[in-house]
Amino acid sequence: MTAVTGPDGLVRCGWATSTPDYIAYHDLEWGRPIRDDRGLFERMTLEAFQSGLSWLTILRKRPAFRSAFADFDIATVAGFDDSDVRRLLADAGIVRNTAKINAAIRNARAAHDLDGGLAALLWSFAPDPATRPAPRTPADVPATTPESTAMAKALKRHGFTFVGPTTCYALMQAAGMVDDHLLECVARGSAAGDVPAGTLSAGASSVKPREW
Repeated sequence: MTAVTGPDGLVRCGWATSTPDYIAYHDLEWGRPIRDDRGLFERMTLEAFQSGLSWLTILRKRPAFRSAFADFDIATVAGFDDSDVRRLLADAGIVRNTAKINAAIRNARAAHDLDGGLAALLWSFAPDPATRPAPRTPADVPATTPESTAMAKALKRHGFTFVGPTTCYALMQAAGMVDDHLLECVARGSAAGDVPAGTLSAGASSVKPREW
């Protein structure tokens, strides 16, 4: 779906227009840079849980995920044990998948052991924006890139799991390492802070962005 003009007169990426949840997420979060370890660990974890599901499902369950995973504090999740796994598998508010829950804990331990931190590692794979022309249609947006493939390989070397090239690219998009808002989208340039203040207020005035 190409860029779509919403009832508020703003042009957005077509995927973002189906529900108010998506509009708010698109306008205030997707593609805006996240540079702290905790915020990136949260996004990495949720992208892994999203595998095989719609992002809307994960987005609506995000408050429950934050509660269940100690607000994605890396040191705390790294200390989770078998009793925590049982607790998480009994929590109907999240996605109860044993492999994904174990991966989240394993990834927290891997992140905790990183020299230099998770953010430094992930952002080292961000491409030069000058080499990436703005996509005009969704067909111009890749599912993987050489950078996401390299990121996945590096993460696996450090002991991370559920971090394939596709998941890594989705993380790069969500965390503002790349700007895949379509050329006509009102949020294009949000990764670089080029969207004027108040531009998106009509579409997401009732939703406060998470302070990453």
